[in-house]
Amino acid sequence: MATTNTFPKLHNAMWPGIVGKGPDSEPPIDLDTMLELTANAEVDGARFDGVDLFLSNPHTPIDADDDEIQALADKVQAKGLVIGSCVAPVWEPTGGGSAMGSSTERKAFLDAVRQSCRIAGRLKALGVRPEGVIRIDSSCSPADWAKDPAGNTRRIAETFRQACDIAADFGERLAAEGEICWGGMHSWKAMLDTLEATDRPDVIGFQADMAHTLLYTMGFNAPEHRLFPPDKDLDDPEALDAALKTLTDALRPWTIDFHVAQNDGTVKGEGSHDKTGRHCLPDDPGGKLDIPRHAGAWLRDEHGELTKACTHICWDGCMFPNEQLMNPQTWNSILGTMLKVRAQHGWVA
Repeated sequence: MATTNTFPKLHNAMWPGIVGKGPDSEPPIDLDTMLELTANAEVDGARFDGVDLFLSNPHTPIDADDDEIQALADKVQAKGLVIGSCVAPVWEPTGGGSAMGSSTERKAFLDAVRQSCRIAGRLKALGVRPEGVIRIDSSCSPADWAKDPAGNTRRIAETFRQACDIAADFGERLAAEGEICWGGMHSWKAMLDTLEATDRPDVIGFQADMAHTLLYTMGFNAPEHRLFPPDKDLDDPEALDAALKTLTDALRPWTIDFHVAQNDGTVKGEGSHDKTGRHCLPDDPGGKLDIPRHAGAWLRDEHGELTKACTHICWDGCMFPNEQLMNPQTWNSILGTMLKVRAQHGWVA
């Protein structure tokens, strides 16, 4: 889609090649292949501007040294791409730990944040990362959080504040991902409570994923926070718009990172990944979102003005079969949808 808008920049996530993959699923797709698929996507002469990274094996080791970071930068630049946001591997299977757990677990969480900021800062110094945030979550389950909601929210907020101190030392910002599978972040209200308890809006914000936040409106894992009336559902366009308005009015002021995505209103999980929002391809007939239009609920304020809070947006589509991920047309379709979002909600620098 032709457009004169140059912002927000369009990024592709690299973690769909890892998340949900493994011994009990399909083999991971290596970073080189994900970069190649991204760089080769093209719609009417337009291409992706960059990628967002998962700082964990088998893509980017969290303990990467300067030589490895330089090699990563060279590899991305050779494809004509830049790097934006980076996901910190704060989960126990990747070396992290629960943000509300023991002192050992919380230390592991903070170590993952520190290492991620180190790598991200080095990439910035090398000129391959013009902007972006460090993405985190609570690395604990809603069930464990529910054993002591007030106390666990307080502990998560304490850990997040320490993470903010680390990030600030590196000149970085943190974005907490809103997803129903993470305790203290499993509903729109719990997410807002955690951000407000952390009380560091100068450093930490919200990372909104259109697929995951759609499930917030449905009250998955928190029926008391459902935004749809009992007699309404996702197929009611007026009810959907009203629910998304309540959701985005609450969390948009915190939003500093944004994922374009589609969802059919169901949950799924693959491999070692918990049950979470089902990402769909943009043209999935079961998708409930009008992606370009509903993206505007996040990218424009209550008066319809662009917030310009996110200078790049990223496509997130986890847990697709490798056959789909390896199909070039998948990425052309995704890029085309991203271009429509920028055409409607973008700007010229």
